[in-house]
Amino acid sequence: MSVSDKSQKKSGGLGETVSVIVQALLLALVIRTFLFQPFSIPSGSMRPTLLEGDYLFVTKWAYGYSRHSLPLSPDLFSGRFFDSAPERGDVAVFKFPPNPALDYIKRVIGLPGDTVQMRAGQLFINGEAVPREKVGEINNPDITEVNRPVEVYRETLPNGVSYDTLDLTPNSISDDTREFVVPEGHYFMMGDNRDNSSDSRVFGFVPEENLVGRANIIFFSIAGSASPLEVWKWPSLMRPSRLFSMVR
Repeated sequence: MSVSDKSQKKSGGLGETVSVIVQALLLALVIRTFLFQPFSIPSGSMRPTLLEGDYLFVTKWAYGYSRHSLPLSPDLFSGRFFDSAPERGDVAVFKFPPNPALDYIKRVIGLPGDTVQMRAGQLFINGEAVPREKVGEINNPDITEVNRPVEVYRETLPNGVSYDTLDLTPNSISDDTREFVVPEGHYFMMGDNRDNSSDSRVFGFVPEENLVGRANIIFFSIAGSASPLEVWKWPSLMRPSRLFSMVR
């Protein structure tokens, strides 16, 4: 084999490697943009449904696509394509309205045209009290983030979706709000950890364009603010019961 043949072979091998890498990156971009995107839970606003250290997949096609479906949210177009409205009770990822560089995750409570209000810790939608039943207490700091028992209430929305909420502080300032009227093209979002959630009670309504996708499945979960790359911590900190559980 001549020197020229060796050079051509090396050049061809390098070209193939680059081609494979580019194709893999393009495939990953397509999957992330149109199908699934992984997210991690950085705060306790959705406890007990979602915990810090949960890693989940979000379905990108659930609500259609906007510019926020693309990495870095380039201002290429407005509105949504293949638009599909969220259902009441969905756990949704969206771009934080005051700062769209941030991803937030909350539960869809109010739909366009709804009135939403909290009165003495009870949720009212369109003037009707949402059924709220005490189902017990949780005395586990990994779930509640506090070293004491916390009361748990199950809410059932008008469409039948049920979920648990934490009541960290009875009669807190967030237990009573003004009446919010959700404008067209917007949604009212709330965290399940009612006394420790910055949500639509604070920052207002979420435009439909800001919706990124619906939380679908938890594929990994680790406690103690550990990174999933710290495999030596898995035996003591991984939460096996949460792996591959659906988000409801």
